[in-house]
Amino acid sequence: MQNKQKNMKSGAALLFLIFGLLFFVLIGRFLYIQVTGTAGGEVLASQVAKKYEKTQTIEAERGTIYDEKGEVIAEDTSSYTLLAVLDKKMTTDPKHPKHVKDPEMTAKKLANYLDIDEQDIYERLTKKGAFQVEFGTAGRDLSNEVKTKIEKLNLPGITFTRDTKRFYPNGVFASHLIGYVERDSKNEKEVIGKLGIERYLNSYLKEEDGKLTYDSDKWGMLLPGREEQISPPKNGKDVTLTIDKKIQTFLEDSITKVQKEYKPKEIIAIVSNPKTGEIVAMAQRPTFHPQTKEGLTDTWHNLAVEESFEPGSTMKTFTLAAAVEEGKFDPNATFTTGSYKVGPSKINDHSGIRRGKQITFLEGVQSSSNVGFATLAMDKIGPDRFREYLTKFGFDKPTGIDLPNEIIGKIQYKYKIEKVTTAFGQGTTVTPIQQIQAASSIANNGKMMKPFVIKEISERNSEKVIKKTNPVVAGEPISPETAKKVREYLGTVITAKKGTGKKYKIDGYEVAGKTGTAQISGPGGRYLTGHNNYTFSFLGMAPKDDPQLVMYVAVKQPQLVGGKGGSDPLSEIFNPVMKSSLQYLNIKPANLKNQGVKKIDDLSEQSVDAAVQQLKSSGYEAVTIGKGDRVVDQAPKAGSMLLEGEKVIIKTDGAMTAPDMHGWSLRDAMKVASLAKLNLNTSGGGYVSKQNLKPGSSIKEGDYCIVELKNPEDLTKQTKKKGEKDEVND
Repeated sequence: MQNKQKNMKSGAALLFLIFGLLFFVLIGRFLYIQVTGTAGGEVLASQVAKKYEKTQTIEAERGTIYDEKGEVIAEDTSSYTLLAVLDKKMTTDPKHPKHVKDPEMTAKKLANYLDIDEQDIYERLTKKGAFQVEFGTAGRDLSNEVKTKIEKLNLPGITFTRDTKRFYPNGVFASHLIGYVERDSKNEKEVIGKLGIERYLNSYLKEEDGKLTYDSDKWGMLLPGREEQISPPKNGKDVTLTIDKKIQTFLEDSITKVQKEYKPKEIIAIVSNPKTGEIVAMAQRPTFHPQTKEGLTDTWHNLAVEESFEPGSTMKTFTLAAAVEEGKFDPNATFTTGSYKVGPSKINDHSGIRRGKQITFLEGVQSSSNVGFATLAMDKIGPDRFREYLTKFGFDKPTGIDLPNEIIGKIQYKYKIEKVTTAFGQGTTVTPIQQIQAASSIANNGKMMKPFVIKEISERNSEKVIKKTNPVVAGEPISPETAKKVREYLGTVITAKKGTGKKYKIDGYEVAGKTGTAQISGPGGRYLTGHNNYTFSFLGMAPKDDPQLVMYVAVKQPQLVGGKGGSDPLSEIFNPVMKSSLQYLNIKPANLKNQGVKKIDDLSEQSVDAAVQQLKSSGYEAVTIGKGDRVVDQAPKAGSMLLEGEKVIIKTDGAMTAPDMHGWSLRDAMKVASLAKLNLNTSGGGYVSKQNLKPGSSIKEGDYCIVELKNPEDLTKQTKKKGEKDEVND
């Protein structure tokens, strides 16, 4: 009994000791936590904060891109993704279902608002085992308007999630200049610019989300006496460009039409303000839609600044300007067409110019004679001095335009043949934007303006301007007097009878410009051959006396059929864009000379000399067929309405003779055929390059008159000898 009590006391003492030790351990642990604030190596306060501290993101917006007039080009906007809840467990009240209860009816109604087949929607809504489903690209990036319409249907189980997307309201619109954005692969919440202005100014445009932090109870409600902590969002900076939405739209529309009809490999077009250097429109094909990215893989390059090529005869613009500035251009001096010898090699004129003919240098400009320009550069100016002008016009360095990845061409000027061909745009390469900059000196009375597209960068919802671009004079390669003379000479390229720029006439406005037809290098360094294998271009400005706009257009390898020439797709871009833009800018039309329309008198029974004199005094060109002294018939007939400068064919009472119709239009050739009662057969299109009737030879009614027509840009296939270079007609 005593032993039993003794054992019980020992056990009780042991238990007391154990519980005592545990108590002191717990007290010690409590004191340790109380003093250090940590447990298990973690700070308890932070764990509590994590549990009861709530954080909400305050979304910021990427900067908006505007055009010159403040019209939105790119902006952030709310977008929505459509979701369909399929799990029946989400419905707790049968009267108010929270899942898709009737898939067939739901699919039918949604099909009216989504770009997806009704059957496809139904299959998604009946997917077994799915909690919820989405609808692919058709259900993403929905506008608030579409979201509201779907919500009004009150479809059970249909809901939305909100997001922000980059919106480009104009669609295909200077796409390579503006660029596009994508979500960062490393951080899905971050959007970054991937091309054009979006990339170039990403550091200014990008936003930084803010956050709202507060302490809450277990239900997430703000605790009494606690304050919210706000880190405000930082919106991106807004960017205003020099692009004018109206003119850009004119350009995009015209290019789209030409692309559909002629299917060229490339189209490049730039419109600039030569007074400031502002680029008011820039477009190209291939292009892409910045929203859908459709077409993006066709080319990643902004062809206006990232591609160089042989310019062809638009380069003659600057050869002419150099010659005038040096006092070496006499418009009335003459040279012999055909070829220009360079050692054992020779430079040929294009097929539109008759060989071995004496013409004036002004006529050489109008007909784009390679020989004439080679003579100006090498024999009049001199190769060393001419090279200095290439530098003055900025062709051996970048323009510095505020766009990414600008390149420069390469001036090939080591050998004499290279020096000669550079004078008329072969061998040496330049970029379209370099030509726009150089042309501004001619349009802007000698001052060459640096091109730019960024007008200013400013704070969102603020008048504070962070960065502003002011016009910069990049050089003064020519004098104001020279610029005026060059514009006059280039104006005759458009108005002269044999000018290569006839198709660029614009009703109400005088245009100065230069055509170009550049050969394209192929495999082995040899030029491609064939009617379509050229880069056709036009560099023009208007109004001629005080140009407000300069425009460069180039079309590479268009599909020309049915007698079409390179000037057709070019003029279908240049003419409507230039005319519409000048009218939009309220540039008043000029009172153009030689545009009067008059009725032609009856010349019958007059002497040939008197009739010819009367026609000349009225501004017409008289052509006689016959060796007689008296007029017996005429074309057009008496009373016809004619523009000044038109040809009037006079038939005399003597034996009929064939006129020289080289360079005539088909219309004028038809006048002769009708008056002489000839059987007219034609081939090709454009202007007469060959005729079967020898000029001055006798002809009679019923004779066959066969003429071959060619556009000024066309070049007959010629077999080149080693060392020979030649260019197609411009």
